Amino acid sequence: MPWIRPRPGLLPLAPFELKWLQPQPEVGLLWNSTLADDINQLKVVQDLINRALSAPLLPAQQQAVLTQLEADPKLVHYIGLSPEQLPALVEHTPMLAYELLLRLLRSKHIHAYFQVLAQMELSLHSMEVVNRLTAAAELPTEFVHLYITNCINSCEGIQDKYLQNRLVRLVCVFLQSLIRNRIINIAALLHEVQAFCINFSRVREAATLFRVLKQMELGGNGNGGSIGTGPGSSTGSASPGRGDSNSSMG
Repeated sequence: MPWIRPRPGLLPLAPFELKWLQPQPEVGLLWNSTLADDINQLKVVQDLINRALSAPLLPAQQQAVLTQLEADPKLVHYIGLSPEQLPALVEHTPMLAYELLLRLLRSKHIHAYFQVLAQMELSLHSMEVVNRLTAAAELPTEFVHLYITNCINSCEGIQDKYLQNRLVRLVCVFLQSLIRNRIINIAALLHEVQAFCINFSRVREAATLFRVLKQMELGGNGNGGSIGTGPGSSTGSASPGRGDSNSSMG
């Protein structure tokens, strides 16, 4: 037969302990009905970003991503795009890459993205992304200089003369855009850029850029004032005068 024992009593509540609150029957639970919507929206954006890593997105698909990013600015931090994936996104969907980087500028991981962008293979799309970024925000001087150096080295290392001439033209137009809008301190890169122009003096755009640099060196107006002066002599600043992001680079 079972042992009959008295029911143990409750321990007295100590002052530092929490009391157990028994909810009343009439109190109902609150349910966030939009939680599933947020998860679905994130999944849609992630799927589209993954597609953009291997193939260009349709304009409607790009707009769908931008719409979600504008509706929830924090969404960009949860899509899972790593710095190593950035070059693929730049090459397939440069406009989307620009929009994501623009929203990641205040992220503590932005320097990792800049490092990859500055060292990726030179292309029209990468210059387009950097050109738009420099027009939209103030970028670290080290990144801009590193990217320019990578552009110059990439042009010098190309064996195909046709492709080389094409990229030299693009780089010269890109550099003139930065100089004209006073985004870079050309004095810090003067000798490097001048040597680049002399090396490719057969290309019309390189000869034009060299003349601009000589005019600036002599204190003439050129396209950007004298070397080492002007509001963009350090890193540049976002201003109405920096609106040349849509310059033709083709």
